[in-house]
Amino acid sequence: MYAVSFSIRTRPTVMPADSLPSDSAAIPPAAKRRPRGPRWERRKDSRPSELLEAALESFVERGFAAARLDDVAAKAGVSKGTLYLYYANKEELFKAVVRRSIAPLIAETREIIEQSDRDSEALLAQFLNIWWTRYGGTRLSGITKLVISEAGNFPEMARFYNGEVVKGNHDLITMILKRGVARNEFREIDVDAVAHHVMAPLVLRSIWANSIEPCCGSAGEMDSQHFLAHHLDMLLRALREVPAAGTGSASGQ
Repeated sequence: MYAVSFSIRTRPTVMPADSLPSDSAAIPPAAKRRPRGPRWERRKDSRPSELLEAALESFVERGFAAARLDDVAAKAGVSKGTLYLYYANKEELFKAVVRRSIAPLIAETREIIEQSDRDSEALLAQFLNIWWTRYGGTRLSGITKLVISEAGNFPEMARFYNGEVVKGNHDLITMILKRGVARNEFREIDVDAVAHHVMAPLVLRSIWANSIEPCCGSAGEMDSQHFLAHHLDMLLRALREVPAAGTGSASGQ
């Protein structure tokens, strides 16, 4: 058997000038710019924030026990499996919500106190306003209601919240009170006890806004700014230095 090889010679084809590709067309579009990744890749960086936002909404609406990870994933537009890539369980998800939404506010307020040159009365008023406008009077305060109502069934969650949030705010108030005493703007006091007195009415007002008030209409309404003003007034009256006998009251009367 013989091996036969042969080749076919063809005439070159001449293309019309108007059919030749231009310089720009000769470069494939993919080579000129980097293609955008799939939608799930573009969302990858923002996904933790989306999950935590959805988790906050679920926790506030349903409580800790009733909140379902399936619902959180659905609100965030991902699968439950994707959620588990970021958070191992509901407890870790709750902790992440607190650390993202509340802990930064405490840190920011601490910085304000440390850098402030205002008198301590004004600084205490500023703290009350920050706490209410950025936490107590917002949906974030639903976390407080959740913890108080479910602490018995989830003690670890309550201990975490106490360490991260309750103690954090208590420390901030203590800083202001100690500062006022040291500068002779406040009288000598039991700082720890008074810090609880500062915070307790705020927490109760916040819980009221998330429970009684929505259910009772005008019968349960309480103007928050009016409440805060009176709370501050009573605190300052108690904190001001008691005048010496025969010199009149703290108001000069």
